Amino acid sequence: MAYPSDLKYTKDHEWIRITGDTAEIGITDFAQQQLGDVVYVELPDVGRSISEGESFGSIESVKAVSELFAPMSGEVIEVNPSLRDHPEAINQNPHSTWMLRLRLSDPDATGALLESSQYQGLITS
Repeated sequence: MAYPSDLKYTKDHEWIRITGDTAEIGITDFAQQQLGDVVYVELPDVGRSISEGESFGSIESVKAVSELFAPMSGEVIEVNPSLRDHPEAINQNPHSTWMLRLRLSDPDATGALLESSQYQGLITS
């Protein structure tokens, strides 16, 4: 699968789509392949502040439970309500299925994030 160039990526296999001072966060195709069939997603409450690198929830599959880590700092302004009943959407379209939206503390603090080509290099090495 191609890794969209409009997304930034983390070494923990999350992606982030930044639009102004807000962002959507999800997991990469590589991550969902490693997990297998996703059966549950635990996400934070709206209004919670999360810091870059902090665990903000977990994702459970038939194989394992994995923590989710924030690519950037901010306040949770929305969680994807459809994931409560349909967590498998993450497997079907991982780069379009966002988990949460953040109001970013500093929209320019993208230094630790990877470009698409850098992320693809990471997962193929």
